[in-house]
Amino acid sequence: MKNLAKISGLSAALSALALPAFAQEATEVVAEVVEAAGPIVDKGDVAWMMTATLLVLFMIIPGLALFYGGLVRTKNMLSVLMQTTMITSVVMIVWVLWGYSFAFGGGTSPFWGGLGKLFLSGVTPDSTAATFTDGIEIPEYLFIAFQMTFAAITPALYVGAFAERVKFSAVLLFTVLWVTVVYFPIAHMVWDGAGLIFNWGAVDFAGGTVVHINAGITALVFALVIGPRLGYGKENMAPHSMTLTMVGAAMLWVGWFGFNAGSNLEATSGATLAMINTFVCTAAAVVSWAAVEAIFRGKASGLGAASGMVAGLVAITPACGTSGPVGSIVLGLLVSPICYFFVTKVKSMMKYDDSLDVFGVHGIGGIVGAIMTGVLMAPAFGGVGDADFSIASQVFIQLKSVILTIVWAGVGSLILLYIVKAITGLRVAADDERQGLDLTTHGESAYHS
Repeated sequence: MKNLAKISGLSAALSALALPAFAQEATEVVAEVVEAAGPIVDKGDVAWMMTATLLVLFMIIPGLALFYGGLVRTKNMLSVLMQTTMITSVVMIVWVLWGYSFAFGGGTSPFWGGLGKLFLSGVTPDSTAATFTDGIEIPEYLFIAFQMTFAAITPALYVGAFAERVKFSAVLLFTVLWVTVVYFPIAHMVWDGAGLIFNWGAVDFAGGTVVHINAGITALVFALVIGPRLGYGKENMAPHSMTLTMVGAAMLWVGWFGFNAGSNLEATSGATLAMINTFVCTAAAVVSWAAVEAIFRGKASGLGAASGMVAGLVAITPACGTSGPVGSIVLGLLVSPICYFFVTKVKSMMKYDDSLDVFGVHGIGGIVGAIMTGVLMAPAFGGVGDADFSIASQVFIQLKSVILTIVWAGVGSLILLYIVKAITGLRVAADDERQGLDLTTHGESAYHS
């Protein structure tokens, strides 16, 4: 690395001395040396990506687990923690066995990655994965681990839609089928070089379609199929611990920097752009949600602040690497009122029980963020698009990717739910639901008097 830098410096110096022939020769030597040396793996990139991977795990356990756990009733606290923990663990195993191959197996299909890397075939400590810079790569095991955390958190998100009433066995079976049929193909289509949506030119920097729309639409389908909780609309189903929910939401915000800035795959200026956007869009969404609540309810609540926090994080996810900070603030101000409308109005009008508003926040926030990515990329809004960037063209591409994700996730989830229903059943017995899943499913209680 040091020798290459010296040669490059010599080339630049010769050019400065107006010795173009020597400069050209030196440049050719540099190119030959770089080509012979192969891809460069930078220790700084590796250290950053290892940190980012751990931050995404921190988002799931403990972040998401505590966020959801605080939102349910006391008798179901542990069931949510167990569902989140077991989904994470099961998906990690599935990812290594066949998930990585299905998503990034090197196949040429626009819909899936093929069977080339089943059981991580061909992957060694020396194999590498590409970044966004030619010639700069990271260890393939690191790329696998980073993408594994994305695969693990996505199905953990939809837990919130059916909290307090679904069989544990059904959750696990559905998750294995769902990541195989829904998540891995969408991840391939959006992020793999051979993927259908990738080749449309759609931009999804960190998972607006792959993670949030995918999980949000699945949550809506699950809520419609499973039906409402017993006593829904009649009994008090308020969160049992807003303290835990706020702690979990704060952990999500911290972990999200691994999610967004880590998606840059390198410790470069691109990661810093994603980082500042994750700060300011989220802050704007918190303020926006609190303002909307103050206007329509007379008071700004802690639950609203936490909801706005997640809505802002979701919305900026697809746009964080291509928008400017001011555009990100606008996105944060915009997304909260839209999600608030779906959470407070649309859900009651459609009479579905999405227990923890996964569709209203993740699904709708993801849709808003994915579409607005096509707007905020424009240089006029501080984005990174070229001078001839067309908002209309990019928004159309973004819209196509959103529609395909909605259809794929919606239809796939519906079919899989009925398969799982036939095998294990979906819903716990009414008496078990009334008593709470902590005791009836797991034989323990979160709290003891």
